[in-house]
Amino acid sequence: MVVIKNNITYDSEKKLKTDIYYPNDTTSATKILIFWHGGGWFRGSKDDAKKVGINLANAGFMTFIPDYSLAPEHVFPEAHNDAVHFVKWLLNSNYTDKDDQKNIVQIGASVGGTLALYVAGKYGFPTVTWSAPVEFSKWMKNHENVKPSYEGAKEFGLTDLHDINNSFYKYFTLTYAGTADQKVLKKLDADSYDYSHLKELMMINSADELNPLPNVLNFIQFLADQNLGVELLVIKGHRHAMAYASDYIDESLDFLYQTIKRQK
Repeated sequence: MVVIKNNITYDSEKKLKTDIYYPNDTTSATKILIFWHGGGWFRGSKDDAKKVGINLANAGFMTFIPDYSLAPEHVFPEAHNDAVHFVKWLLNSNYTDKDDQKNIVQIGASVGGTLALYVAGKYGFPTVTWSAPVEFSKWMKNHENVKPSYEGAKEFGLTDLHDINNSFYKYFTLTYAGTADQKVLKKLDADSYDYSHLKELMMINSADELNPLPNVLNFIQFLADQNLGVELLVIKGHRHAMAYASDYIDESLDFLYQTIKRQK
C-alpha cells in the first residue's frame, strides 16, 4: 500500500504545491526521490504523474512530485527558480532530516529533466532524465523558418513527424522564454547552468524524437570537456519521455540504486 498526501504547499505566495507518495515501509533511512513532470513549461501538473508516483513509492522511495509555475504567465527563469525553491523548502521541512541532502535523487521527464539538470548542478543529487531538452539558442538559429505551433498538424496541416516536432519545439521554447532574444535563449541552454556539484547523471533519449539526439550528444561533450561523467541510454524509435517511461523505469531505478550503493 502507498500512502499519498496531496496538495502540500511549498510556496504560499505562488500557491505552489507538491504531492507526496510514501512507500509502505518508510523509515528515517528511506531515500527521497523528486519527480519533475514535463509539459513544455506551459502545461502539465503533478496530477498527471500519479501512476509514476505510486510506482516510485512501491520501489521504496518517498516520492515528491511538485508543481511549478507555467508559461506564458510565468516565463524563464520562473520554473527554474521554483525548482530550487522547492528543494530549499524540502531540505528545511519536517519531511527531511538535517543530513538528508545525501538521500535525495531525481527523475525528470522532458522539460522536467531540464529542471532536474539545473538542480543537479547546484545540489549534486543523482539524476535520471527522460528526453530532457538541453539546447535552445542554436536550435532556434537553425530553425528560423519553422512556424511555432502547439498542434502543427491541425494548425498548419503538417504531416511529417519531424516538421510537427520542430513546430512544437519552437512553440514551447518561445512560450517559456517569452522572447526570441538569443541572450535569453543562451541562458536557457543547459550548458549555461552551474554544474560545480554535478555527480551521477543518466540521460535517456529515443533515437529520433522531439528532443533531438544531436543536441544531447553536444551537451554530453560539454560535460566531458569539464571531466563530468554521464551515462547515455539511446532507445530505438520516436517515443518522448513519458511515452517510454513505463518501459524504462527499471533502468532508471537501477541507476539510482547503484548511485546509492556507491554513496554508502
